[in-house]
Amino acid sequence: MALEPETPIALTRTEYTCPMHPEIVRAGPGSCPICGMALEPRTVTATEEENPDLRDMTRRFWVSAILTVPLLAIAMTDMLPGMPVQHALPGGWLAWVELALATPVVLWGGLPFFQRGWTSVVNRSTNMFTLIAMGTGVAYVFSLVATVVPAIFPPSFREMSGRPAVYFEAAAAIVTLVLLGQVLELRARGQTGAAIRALLDLAPRTARVLRDGAEVDIPLDQVKAGDRLRVRPGEKIPVDGVVLEGSSSVDESMVTGESLPVDKHPGSKVIGATVNASGSFVMRAERVGSETLLAQIVRMVSEAQRSRAPIQKLADKFAGWFVPAVIAIAVLTFIVWAVFGPEPRFAHGIVNAVAVLIIACPCALGLATPMAIMVGTGRGAHAGVLIKNAEALETLEKVNTLVVDKTGTLTEGKPRVVSVKPAPGFSEADLLKFLAALEQGSEHPLASAVLKETKDRGLVFAGATEFRGYAGRGISGTVEDRSVVAGNEALLQEMKIDPQPLTETAENLRAQGQTVILVAIAGKPAGMVGIADRVKPSTPDALADLKREGIRIVMLTGDSRATAAAIARELDIEEFEAEVLPDKKLETVARLQREACIVAMAGDGINDAPALAKADIGIAMGTGTDVAIESADITLVKGDLAGIVRARKLSRATMNNIRQNLFFAFIYNVLGVPIAAGVLYPFFGLLLSPILAAAAMSFSSVSVISNSLRLRTVKL
Repeated sequence: MALEPETPIALTRTEYTCPMHPEIVRAGPGSCPICGMALEPRTVTATEEENPDLRDMTRRFWVSAILTVPLLAIAMTDMLPGMPVQHALPGGWLAWVELALATPVVLWGGLPFFQRGWTSVVNRSTNMFTLIAMGTGVAYVFSLVATVVPAIFPPSFREMSGRPAVYFEAAAAIVTLVLLGQVLELRARGQTGAAIRALLDLAPRTARVLRDGAEVDIPLDQVKAGDRLRVRPGEKIPVDGVVLEGSSSVDESMVTGESLPVDKHPGSKVIGATVNASGSFVMRAERVGSETLLAQIVRMVSEAQRSRAPIQKLADKFAGWFVPAVIAIAVLTFIVWAVFGPEPRFAHGIVNAVAVLIIACPCALGLATPMAIMVGTGRGAHAGVLIKNAEALETLEKVNTLVVDKTGTLTEGKPRVVSVKPAPGFSEADLLKFLAALEQGSEHPLASAVLKETKDRGLVFAGATEFRGYAGRGISGTVEDRSVVAGNEALLQEMKIDPQPLTETAENLRAQGQTVILVAIAGKPAGMVGIADRVKPSTPDALADLKREGIRIVMLTGDSRATAAAIARELDIEEFEAEVLPDKKLETVARLQREACIVAMAGDGINDAPALAKADIGIAMGTGTDVAIESADITLVKGDLAGIVRARKLSRATMNNIRQNLFFAFIYNVLGVPIAAGVLYPFFGLLLSPILAAAAMSFSSVSVISNSLRLRTVKL
């Protein structure tokens, strides 16, 4: 797999972004001007760095908690039977003690909330901090005035003691609990980057390079393409490359999701960060630094985690009017209690209005989708499923039709010559030599099979001139002053050569699943070469799993109908189209979409790129071409259909998780706001304390993030 990265893996954190609003990007830490949330690093590094916002919130929490405990003790003692504590001190001095304790908590501990609340007003983007600032501000200012100038309050504001009630403990407890919620949330959000961090941790720190006959350990970032590297048993492979000497088995599970070790021999490709299980070998470095597969996986996962799923629009729309609606409900709550409530009516009105403002937390609603997307895409990367964006993850769950290319997708994409059938007057050696000379100019996988067979037989062949390719039909050229044509019957007929002498044998080979190349030399049919591409071992089980889920399978191939039919029979595929050119693949996808099918297209070649881009979901094999991978929405690192099954499970698990998060966030607010407003009081005499409202609000966001983190262990 080869992707051209837009940016290398960053060594330092330079940009910060909001998890709910990825369009917000800043050069340093801070808060989002839209939702007020703490910004987090855009790029995750291998070592977990200290979060300045978490450090600040933790310090504020502990100081606030120490000062809030005596405040709550005073409030609880005041509720004990007998003479209230407030009556024990003349002139309401206890209120002054509470003022002294609460002021640093509210004004210093809660300063970030007031700053973010003010920013939300200035930017006309109300959010959870708007509500927190209003709620704690109202409770603190009311209590401050009641302590300093109690005489200005009318009798309806006063308690039996003759003094108005103060709510310093409520304001301080709200700030402390919200700080606790912020600390827990920031810690939990830090764990969402664990997937990328784990990937980065896979890379070794050094590599053993062979230079001037000696082995030297050098830092990984000093390895250059072309360097010869020694890898010993148990060591991690430093970079992507190819085995030159020796053999081994390599554990690639951390990158491809494949649990079984893969045998490696000279000429085999190896992936950086995978583990050499046994045997020692020498490899040549081919892709280093930001060009390695691991670096590209990290980049793709990072980009996917910052993308937005369509389902997020629902939460955005709801949050857009939610905060203004909550403020309106809080005002209405105060008016109703002040007019119709029990004495002290105004005090009850303020307490319940504050409870409404505090309990309504749109943060949980906003976090429901991005947190699940971040964790889900990270989990997919560890299973060899790379998601390009959140929309693809959401759409994959709805796919009901899978269009698959044959070569390299259903099959291994490593065709080999299995039949050489010369016509009378020609030998197998002549047939292979002339065909190999011509195929040197072709990049088709079949050409590689012919060249390998020719070299394995020790045959020497000349070069070709006047080479020309014919899309979907074959090639032609001049070899040793003789014209050579290689392709299908249509191309021979186009060249005025009668393919009839070869047709019957060719059909027999195709019925056996072989792809047949007809060869004509000097204007005469010279024979044919049959090439077979073995079906990937994982393909039958993967197709069976997809069919059990109700997925319609359609196979497309440029091979002849007889060859396609043989593969279709072997894999129990009912629908297939043969002799399909690239534009026909695109037309097939478009036709299925017109039939109201939600189409996923899986392929690995350049000719698959248009269809991959057209499909609702394009799925590229990681073993395929760069163009196919760039055109796709999902890349399967291992390059087999079992990855699609894993991707479907991931999509389903992630979307279920998002729905759970949204449900809890919606229900929490739908039930919490009316209870805070006091709808249960006429029936049960129950009121929700602002302190309990603050606790519930803080833990709602933490619960959403914790639920999202469960995706890290989902079985794929």
